[in-house]
Amino acid sequence: MGAPAGPTGPVTVGIDIGTTSVKAVAADADGRVLARTRVAHPVGGSAAGACEHDIDRAWRADVVEALDRVASDLEVVAVDVAAMVPSLGAVDADGRALSPGLLYGDHRGATATRDPALPGDSGELLAFLGWLAAAAPTATGFWPAQAVANHELTGTAAIDSTTAMTALPLFDMTGWDEARAAEAGTTTDALPAIARGSDAVGTVRDGLPAAGALVGGGTIDALGEQVVAGADDVGDVLVICGGTQITWAVATDWPEVPGLWTIPHTAPGRALIGGPSNSGGLFLDAVERWLGPVPDEQLDEVDAADLPVWLPYVRGERTPLHRRDLTTVLDGATLHHGPAELRRAAYEAAGFVVRHHLDLARTAGVDPQRIVATGGGTQARHWVRALADATGLPVDVVAVPEGAALGAAFLARCTAGLEPDMTAARRWARTSHRVEPDDDRVVAVHRRYERFRELTDAAVAAPPAR
Repeated sequence: MGAPAGPTGPVTVGIDIGTTSVKAVAADADGRVLARTRVAHPVGGSAAGACEHDIDRAWRADVVEALDRVASDLEVVAVDVAAMVPSLGAVDADGRALSPGLLYGDHRGATATRDPALPGDSGELLAFLGWLAAAAPTATGFWPAQAVANHELTGTAAIDSTTAMTALPLFDMTGWDEARAAEAGTTTDALPAIARGSDAVGTVRDGLPAAGALVGGGTIDALGEQVVAGADDVGDVLVICGGTQITWAVATDWPEVPGLWTIPHTAPGRALIGGPSNSGGLFLDAVERWLGPVPDEQLDEVDAADLPVWLPYVRGERTPLHRRDLTTVLDGATLHHGPAELRRAAYEAAGFVVRHHLDLARTAGVDPQRIVATGGGTQARHWVRALADATGLPVDVVAVPEGAALGAAFLARCTAGLEPDMTAARRWARTSHRVEPDDDRVVAVHRRYERFRELTDAAVAAPPAR
């Protein structure tokens, strides 16, 4: 066999700061992945309700390490960093941590003014800012993960305007709101600069891998996933299988349902309805810690007609319930159920949450036809199987599981002037295989879904925990 073909056109790198790891890919003009890596980091906190990162590790050192791993043997023209939202940390003038990096759902972001109809965790980042300003009064800056990473790479703390929009109402759609910042105990000078569109925020500093490459303002991880997934037609459902499981059903017009978010699609004339849930990797990883590893061969042998039912609210729930106080429940487990049955049931619970989102979307006239699954969780075939069986829809699995990093690599091409805009990214969309729902499981799965909904309704009806 001959040597592998070289890259087609200029090479760009996308980096994704996720909940449990930093992923990075280097891609050529055709979207072919030339190098990929994953740098794991912990997520945790010292108190109940905490969800935080070590800023110096997850947002700085791991980003540089990931870039080094994928760029060391390539000529990289541009880099872009995606990350989960919202996130915020206090840093000194050199971008070093003076606090933990607070992540979505952390108790320090709780606010009584949260409006679940708004398309984002409205007010959470502003609450983070108030807590950080009091906890780290000597801080030079209060920056999201993208800004910390961009500062580490270029010396400039900046984010893109799309990420800034998730800071509502601290961001007023034109810039940082001085009055809101003052209420939180700081000034807008402590917040990162905002880059418009695909504008570069600088170049990678000398001494770092890919030195001299342009660096874009960054993006939201879910947007990076979306632009390269190929879920663009009405009836498509994008399910991002990450630490957070995100469901977006593609629709026309602007469907609205209580509990779900509606946001614009990047495709003209399309909208997305759905939102994020804690039923993804956050829950599934917790189940694995509780049970220990269960080999796939044991999961294959489970009687899929006889499983208990989980409520996967290991850290409360986001859409469609918007309740921070909900906890995990296991219902219907008996002596004959072992770790394999409980693990399969956990995957099924993730599928049930997607179905719950879609059932609600159907009340607004949305008609789901297929799922496009992306994210690292697509490597867990029982997760993908659960999505198909729980929803009754075929699941097309993307060819590149690091979708947020791949999308960021495409956005880096926009920063380098190699693409007209992000909508052209759909040409990078590729599917590896399709998983059809198993008709033999329909009756049992439907029965358990009804029980899941009964348990969920009862949990929501109970008074909030104090």
